[in-house]
Amino acid sequence: MTFGALLMEGKERLRAAQIEEWELDAWYLLEYVTGMSRSRYYLDRECAAKEAQVLSYRELIGKRSSHIPLQYLTGSQEFMGYSFCVNEQVLIPRQDTEILVEEALGHLSPGMEILDLCTGSGCILLAVLKLKPGIKGTGTDLSRGALEIAEKNRERLQVEAEFLQSNLFEQVEGRYDCILSNPPYIPSAVIDTLMPEVCRQEPRMALDGGEDGLYYYREIVRQSPAYLKSGGMLFLEIGYDQAEAAGELLKQDFTGITVKKDLAGLDRVIYGRLRP
Repeated sequence: MTFGALLMEGKERLRAAQIEEWELDAWYLLEYVTGMSRSRYYLDRECAAKEAQVLSYRELIGKRSSHIPLQYLTGSQEFMGYSFCVNEQVLIPRQDTEILVEEALGHLSPGMEILDLCTGSGCILLAVLKLKPGIKGTGTDLSRGALEIAEKNRERLQVEAEFLQSNLFEQVEGRYDCILSNPPYIPSAVIDTLMPEVCRQEPRMALDGGEDGLYYYREIVRQSPAYLKSGGMLFLEIGYDQAEAAGELLKQDFTGITVKKDLAGLDRVIYGRLRP
């Protein structure tokens, strides 16, 4: 079978399975299996693929047809310009979360210490440490599997970071200049209405924010003052309709509360400074 025929087969199978980006995903999986660039493909599309390549590609197309996310199949996702390891133990890093990193970077300077709660793949913490040298960072997550991926990413990006298995602040000691978090914030009843790639495949514990989606915001905002230095800051990713509720929670102990929108114009990040 030629590379061209193999790609066409992959596209047709993904389209039949109602995969949203069937054309792109079929190509990315071919690129993953063969290591072939697009320019090389156009030169070699009439060449015969090796049997092992055909078998591997068909297996991956079958998995993608069952709505397993592309990133779990290739084992990687780009975030802030860096390639991160991902698997079914962690939430797949989203471009929207880059807003959180970008906002935090503007308030950090060498010598500061930061804490990343619900760190998952470690993408937020590690991207900050990579982009702002001289900062020390700790990440916590309740999932041992997630922390194993975070450790792999720490090694991949070659940055110094500490990861702790902890239910939010449970195992945390000391105070920090900044606390960051992209906690679970989807209301429990909404999760099953999300696209299959999310509700069936990504870890529910990384999605479920309780009945109203605000459980972790309440806990983080309530406990943060005990773990922040004087004037320390708290940065949170939020759902598009949660700015008002999260803002009310922050008002008790934080000042200068700011909401930032994502590229789609939706509320995405809220932050404030611990009131003196």
